[in-house]
Amino acid sequence: MESTSNNLNTFRILYLVKGILTLCFSIFFILYGAMGFIFGAIAENTETNTELPFNFGWIFVIIGGVGLFFCITFGILTLLASKYFKQVKNYNFIFAIAILNCLTGILGILLGVFTLVELTKPEVKALFNKN
Repeated sequence: MESTSNNLNTFRILYLVKGILTLCFSIFFILYGAMGFIFGAIAENTETNTELPFNFGWIFVIIGGVGLFFCITFGILTLLASKYFKQVKNYNFIFAIAILNCLTGILGILLGVFTLVELTKPEVKALFNKN
């Protein structure tokens, strides 16, 4: 049982790091949305003979806003999973977040797969059921 708690503590730290990295990555979407506002302002202030059908800067703003929402949401959920690893509870929540992590690049795939392998061990399930 001692190695199980060490593995869960390791996963807690890895999920904490992944959550913080995801929240830091959301800065990219803030910059992306700001770039849309800048492009939109430039497009409105240019004096050309051709009229644009719409302000294309809004495409950048919308993509940036949606990306920011998903990034912050996923970062918070990952941090919650780290908290639940420490408390050894909410097995299904951690399982679901591990599956979602498999959709987020190579770091997420590795973290998700190794988490799923660890969570399916009988002694880990018993540890979660005890709490």
